[in-house]
Amino acid sequence: MLSASRFMSSEKNESKTLALIGAQLVTLAGPARPRVGPEMRDLGIISNGGMFVRDGLIERVGSTDEMKTLIDADTEVVDAHGKVVLPGFVDAHTHPVFGGTRVDEFEERSKGATYEEIAARGGGIQSTVNATRALPDDALLHASSRYTNWFLQSGTTTIEAKSGYGLSLEDELKILRVINHLNGGSGLRYVPTFLGAHSIPPEYRSRRDEYVALIIEEMLPAIAQQRLAEFCDVFCERNVFTTDEAWKILSAARCHGMGLRIHADQLSLSGGAQLAAELGTVTADHLGNNAAAGIAALKTANVQPVLLPGSVYALGSTRYPAAREMIDAGLAVVLATDFNPGSSPTSSIAMILSLASTHMKMTPGEGITAVTINAAYSLNRGAQLGSLERGKIADFVIYECDDYRDIAYFFGRQHVSSVFVQGTPIKIIG
Repeated sequence: MLSASRFMSSEKNESKTLALIGAQLVTLAGPARPRVGPEMRDLGIISNGGMFVRDGLIERVGSTDEMKTLIDADTEVVDAHGKVVLPGFVDAHTHPVFGGTRVDEFEERSKGATYEEIAARGGGIQSTVNATRALPDDALLHASSRYTNWFLQSGTTTIEAKSGYGLSLEDELKILRVINHLNGGSGLRYVPTFLGAHSIPPEYRSRRDEYVALIIEEMLPAIAQQRLAEFCDVFCERNVFTTDEAWKILSAARCHGMGLRIHADQLSLSGGAQLAAELGTVTADHLGNNAAAGIAALKTANVQPVLLPGSVYALGSTRYPAAREMIDAGLAVVLATDFNPGSSPTSSIAMILSLASTHMKMTPGEGITAVTINAAYSLNRGAQLGSLERGKIADFVIYECDDYRDIAYFFGRQHVSSVFVQGTPIKIIG
């Protein structure tokens, strides 16, 4: 189980208790696995519900009246006054550590330039790589720490955090060191993923085999030895990494004990979904170009799709992932922001929930499941996070609404009232 020590009382011999009462409690209680099909609409809501938390872990969930019987003089009491309370969101696909921005490219796209055109002339991922390489560790930490509060303000308490803006041994290690430092005390939980296979850097364009070898022979061993990443990801796409190259990298990562993820079929039908199924990756992410065969392959291999409507929206596309077909096929769908400086500069899960309902025809309930319990399982955290149940870490958020559907319905509005991580309120700097 994840450590519950970072935000606990320093008084080791005294138990710290908290009672939440008066909540429209959206527990997501259910089977100990990702939710599929109709299960994704069952949110386990308790009207006038509450929780009792001891030392950062949920000890009891039930009615407000039940919680009141457990309160003593030393218990901190939080009255939600009828507001919605949800598990902290789990954002299962982000790129949160980088230098600079790409606001100039945002303007270029508004004038008609495409993402691929911008990348072909040295922009896109490479422009962020250049800015990131130029920053030493401390400066990169400072530049990236501002985004921590953005996630917390949005009700997110755990993120998967990818490297991928270094594309050299030294700079990929630097990014992963920053991610692990942020995880050490920011209030936001980071799950690190190595994405050295994000792009081929210019110095290797004419000798891409050497870059693949660099990833396999130098980057992966160093990262594994220093225990800097839990997962490995590859951007498998036309003009990026081929399915053969992705297979080699991910197979090597598995040998180093890393979990596997893959950027699949984002811009074209590149065979990424089938490769994910073949390798048995934990997730296949993006999937904007879907085929029935790919969905069937993911289902057979029990791979979770991580859908990223924010990047479709931000790039001005209309080709959203086929979420409805995936849910109907029995896949445990996940939603995430894809927060990054180029194709999805948003940390707002609320925005993603709105896009999922309006453009992917997911119900609000399915969306909530996709950013809580299903997302937690996609990060191997389902036993600790993603629902409000006995024994789990007490990450929860109080919202300024009395109906969970308001979060997606009133889009563009900040709904978060208070954020608790391990049962402790987090001070969010605006």
